[in-house]
Amino acid sequence: MTDIVRRRLTQSDLDLFMAAHERYAQGRPGGRRLSLKFMDLSGLNLAGRMLDEADMSGSSLENACLRGASLERALMFGCDLRGADMAAARLNRADLRGVSLRGANLSQADLTQADFREGVLAIPHATKGLSAVRHETMTGVADGADFSGARLDGSRLEGLSAHKADFTDCSMRGARLTGANLKEADLSGAMMDGADVVGTNLYGACLVGAVLTGVSVGAAKLDSADLAGALRDPDAAAVAGAEALYQRALDANAWAESGGVMGEPANFDSMDLRPLGDRLKGLRLPALSAKGACMVGMDLRGMAFQGAALDGADLRGADLRDADLSGVRMSRANLSNADLRGARLGPLPLGGSRTLPATLTLSRMRYARLDNADLTQAQLGGADLSGAELHHAVLEGVDLATTRLDRVIGLAAAAEQAA
Repeated sequence: MTDIVRRRLTQSDLDLFMAAHERYAQGRPGGRRLSLKFMDLSGLNLAGRMLDEADMSGSSLENACLRGASLERALMFGCDLRGADMAAARLNRADLRGVSLRGANLSQADLTQADFREGVLAIPHATKGLSAVRHETMTGVADGADFSGARLDGSRLEGLSAHKADFTDCSMRGARLTGANLKEADLSGAMMDGADVVGTNLYGACLVGAVLTGVSVGAAKLDSADLAGALRDPDAAAVAGAEALYQRALDANAWAESGGVMGEPANFDSMDLRPLGDRLKGLRLPALSAKGACMVGMDLRGMAFQGAALDGADLRGADLRDADLSGVRMSRANLSNADLRGARLGPLPLGGSRTLPATLTLSRMRYARLDNADLTQAQLGGADLSGAELHHAVLEGVDLATTRLDRVIGLAAAAEQAA
């Protein structure tokens, strides 16, 4: 980081500025947009504060705490964020051009459409101020940074250096990585569908189990990279058979709509359903059998899957918002990064007083979004919910004793309901 003269700010002064910005954002009297350019804020506490559209260009926030802060569309151009704690911060469309994030913690941060590209910073003279400005090109650096479970969809990472950075289980859909240096980075389990990796240095990178659909991996430098188990584009047979599968889905929907008079339940065991795209959205497919099926990234919003058998299915990054999964069997299914907001995963009534609980034992739900989901009596023994979001989720009657809950967001409320 270049030698920039910055004025030191105390925590109490920063608190006053942040409070004024929050009033500004809420449209309350006495509000003022936060503008702290070329300030020394190193080591200060900004955790949980609402700082959307704040301008901190050129400032130092080295080792500062921004955990859970909201910095949407914030101007952080040329900031020194080395060692900063930005876990679970919201940085949608933030201007992060030319920042230094070496060793920073951005796990579970929302960096959707954030801009990490190279930028030119106008630096005022130490004594002459703006009358003698010099310009310096700043290249983004995130070597050794932790992006595990972060959302980087549509982000601009061209030219960024992220040597040995941790991108495990993060979502990088449609991210632009042209010319970026991800040498020896850990991208295991990363959702990279549609990412642009032209000229990206992935030498020695770990891409085990990464989703690489729509990615021209041949355009990247992949010497010594580990791509074991990486998911590539559907094969020709899956694409050719998509129409027949769709017709079977329509028959199953007719069976549900007619009370069993027409059609029959669908069986998609071990099939790659990705070529169907969003064509299943909103269909009723109760009693569906799709054990071991591949539904990665599919749009399944509003579907009815009551009593479905989805054991071992791959649903990483699938959109299951408001889907009815009552009584579903999903043992050992992979739902990492899936969106289950508002989904129903409670028991399925079977008549009389009998019900069938949803079974998600040993499932992988890392960084899944379960806000407002109904998980009443769901069986989650041995499931991995690390980093999942559970705000306002209903967990009545759920035993979490053997469930992995590291870094779960909304855990306190979830545990209280489950007790």
